[in-house]
Amino acid sequence: MKLHAFVAMPFGVKNDSQGRRIDFTRVYQELIKPALELAALDVIRADEERSAGDIREDMFQELLMADLVLADLSIDNPNVWYELGVRHALRAGGVVLIQGPRDTKPFDTYTDRKYTYHLKDGVPDPDFLEQDKQAIARLARSTLEPKFKRVVSPVYSLLPNLSEPRWKSLRIGAAKNYWAHYDEWAKRVELARKAGHSEDILVLANEPPVTALRVDALIKAGKSLLECKLYSFALEQFAIASQFEPANEEINSFQGICLQRLGRYNEARAIYREILEEKPWDAETWALLGKVEKEVWLRCWDVPGATKDDLRDNASYEDVALLNAIQYYFTAFELAPDHYYSGINALTLMALYHDLTGNQTPWSHQFELMANSLGWSARCEKARSRLYWSRATLAELAILQGSPADVKTAFKYAIAAAENDWFALDATLTQLRLLERLDFLKENVACAIRVFERALEQLTPPDKKWQPQRVFLFSGHRIDMPQALTPRFPEDKAEIAAQAIAAALENAGATENDLALTQGAAGGDILFAEAALARNMRLQLLQPCSEPEFIERSILPSVNGEKWRKRYYRIRNNPLCMPVRSMPTCLGPLSRSHDGNEMNPYERCNRWLLYSALIYGIEQVQFICLWNGSSGNGPGGTASMYKEVQRRTGDITWLDTRTLW
Repeated sequence: MKLHAFVAMPFGVKNDSQGRRIDFTRVYQELIKPALELAALDVIRADEERSAGDIREDMFQELLMADLVLADLSIDNPNVWYELGVRHALRAGGVVLIQGPRDTKPFDTYTDRKYTYHLKDGVPDPDFLEQDKQAIARLARSTLEPKFKRVVSPVYSLLPNLSEPRWKSLRIGAAKNYWAHYDEWAKRVELARKAGHSEDILVLANEPPVTALRVDALIKAGKSLLECKLYSFALEQFAIASQFEPANEEINSFQGICLQRLGRYNEARAIYREILEEKPWDAETWALLGKVEKEVWLRCWDVPGATKDDLRDNASYEDVALLNAIQYYFTAFELAPDHYYSGINALTLMALYHDLTGNQTPWSHQFELMANSLGWSARCEKARSRLYWSRATLAELAILQGSPADVKTAFKYAIAAAENDWFALDATLTQLRLLERLDFLKENVACAIRVFERALEQLTPPDKKWQPQRVFLFSGHRIDMPQALTPRFPEDKAEIAAQAIAAALENAGATENDLALTQGAAGGDILFAEAALARNMRLQLLQPCSEPEFIERSILPSVNGEKWRKRYYRIRNNPLCMPVRSMPTCLGPLSRSHDGNEMNPYERCNRWLLYSALIYGIEQVQFICLWNGSSGNGPGGTASMYKEVQRRTGDITWLDTRTLW
């Protein structure tokens, strides 16, 4: 994911204050653009805008959103000064100043760091060109480095209490294409989340169409993966986002949630406490800290097979973690009385502590006051999306304070607001069974469980997605084309390759409980698919283009292409082969950089295949490749897939064609 640089500079040939001519086109092409590209930046200047809209509107959007603005102040060009002023007014940092040799320095940038590059006869001096490129690249990298970020705008330097506007939400009038691409990307992420295709989200997370919004994109992708319960992958997205905005509390909070779900409680605690040092009034973070302590407490005593007496003894013994959880939930509710999740947890755990130990907590004297406040807060809830949870809170209060009849009425009332949400009902039932295991308020809890069991009996549980035991990922050479100058996979060697692939699956013990992933090209892909289907494995084909185009590009050009097409259709029509997924349909069009270069579709498809395997767990993935060890056709080939899998898992079976034939 490249960061984005916008260059503000004069165009064409201009005279400096001494009448010397400077060719700024060559300065840009030979010095500035290569230097910024050396710093791994995607570079654009106003005359290169490809949008059909108003170039001035697009320029404003670039000045606002670019990660870095480089201004060339070699001459006093009013357009450059204006553009620099706009950037300084809207953003506190992300500016690099350069200039060629000039006799005077502008007074208002006199103290700013600048780099002076070398000119000879009005063009970059070839004797110093490499030195100048390296210096500008270093300056750009250091300016963008998160830990070195500093305020460079004189506006924000002189007014330290001034905050940047919410520039990420500012949409310049006619620069509609700039935002249309982002909105389309966000729509695809949401569609992938709803369809349960986490692998699509992982690919899209690396392709935000607007680099300035990469943090927003990473947060959205991370949230979607979190909802899909892919906590490690979600954490990865938030960790990358944190590198760009280390002080972003939303990102840090989500990192804590992911760590918590992964059972890495100490790390989660550390993040939450760091947030609370800055925002001690943040009820949500106090509640998250309470949840950590509650989960730690549960893990200490909730052992399968233990008797209820043992469970109660162990739960009572681990009272420190329980008291910590109560304290944090109590603090959250005290800070935000409408945070009824915290309130009901604090009250329930207080009552449970007393039931287990016979002792009162330091907060027990406020039990009745809290219960009344919580009841009022929950009854005032108007938001439809939270109606079930507010009513469930009242029902849980009834467990603590009411009779079985009260409990029955309250939970029936809550269930009516659930709108057949199986997951919401099942989540509440899980909490009730926790209380049941501790013999807590037996009659009331048993009554609540009966109400929920009856409600769930009338609903159809959501279909559980099939989970393979292992995933076999394949990449390999295609059958040579007739005009191939250097044979790589001659068609007469197909049977040798087929036997080697079948043996690899046999040696790995592949069964009908496993999944096979490949593209489906003539040669190795089809041979692998046939061998997998012969073992009754499920097969998923992922392709970099539409199926007709894939057949035209990756099957028919091979020797005996028509024969391979018939073999392809036989595997595609096999009942064990899942519907073919094509990249343009599932992931959208290939993105382009500002210089017009399009992403490599095969490299993107390799990532898609790999993520489709990794979502089932890194330890479940085995990669089989049919390969001669060469770099082949560059990015997107078997070589790049081999390197990526080796970096991620290392579980590789390499069928080396140099020794097979």
